[in-house]
Amino acid sequence: MPFIDKLLNYKSVSFVGMEKNAGKTQTLNYVLGRLRNFSDLKIAVSSIGIDGEQTDQVTKTAKPQIRIYPGTVFVTAEGLYPQREIVSCIEEVSKQTTALGRLITAEAVSEGKVLLAGPGNTVWLKEFTDKLEKRVDICLVDGALSRMSFGSPSITDAMILSTGAALSASLAKVVRQTKFIYDMTRLPAYSGKTAEILRTLDKGIYAIEEGKVTDLEIPSLLMIDKYRDRIFSRSNHVFVAGILNDRFMQYARTRKNAEDTIIIIKDFTRVFAKEENVRFFLERGGRIEVLDSANLIAITANPISPTGYNFDNEQMLNALREAIPADIYNIKSL
Repeated sequence: MPFIDKLLNYKSVSFVGMEKNAGKTQTLNYVLGRLRNFSDLKIAVSSIGIDGEQTDQVTKTAKPQIRIYPGTVFVTAEGLYPQREIVSCIEEVSKQTTALGRLITAEAVSEGKVLLAGPGNTVWLKEFTDKLEKRVDICLVDGALSRMSFGSPSITDAMILSTGAALSASLAKVVRQTKFIYDMTRLPAYSGKTAEILRTLDKGIYAIEEGKVTDLEIPSLLMIDKYRDRIFSRSNHVFVAGILNDRFMQYARTRKNAEDTIIIIKDFTRVFAKEENVRFFLERGGRIEVLDSANLIAITANPISPTGYNFDNEQMLNALREAIPADIYNIKSL
């Protein structure tokens, strides 16, 4: 079974789509269907936002519903729980609420379809995932539209990325954008002595010099034009606690000594800069390092777009595999 053996090495796995209708939910259903063959494996499944509905609320196109099996623990909002097509037992109701009510944790008694809705922010999701991991063997988290932050290695141990024709009518563009995300998941880990200190910082920009962390007192990267002379004033090694945006990368890529520059971020999901600016910086010898490395198990590719066009399946897979040294599948053809 492709990539299932790899998946079993982790306690939690997120499913992230590069675009709606890229096949993320189909991939989750594939995994759930294969994991049911492991009778002694306890599984939990949750989602960011709403997932499992028959019609996509944005594109108004048909969506694959999520099918779970007896013994699976699932999380959904109390407003959606009555719409399940299974028999289940409620185990816990959260004190915190979402727009659809409190979150219900239940266990499936029969096989069928469910609507999933989980924590709406990364902090709550991490707390929820940690709690689920204590009682199950593996926790599967279905992500949401283009929200890579929920694939953060600080939340789940590993991830599966879905791409395909929904991303663009140009196969070359699909390959290029997918390879960029893949390359970001492969950013090298920061091994400096200050790593644990940096993990505690949530905002700001800091200079790293001789094992010390110095706050550069820059309120936001959005104000880089005002503070650009301060960024590398103490060291060529800096830590950006928030997101890595375009203005910052445009500045970093044009520095005379870009080859001596190391930018440290928490993980690959913090890269919000354009591909061209990131690649130009790296090609000049600059480095981007991460506190938490990503574990990309596999990439799934969907050749069909909801708008009516589609790629030749073999041509799409061959193009992706030629550019990206990862396990890449169309789960519909497995």
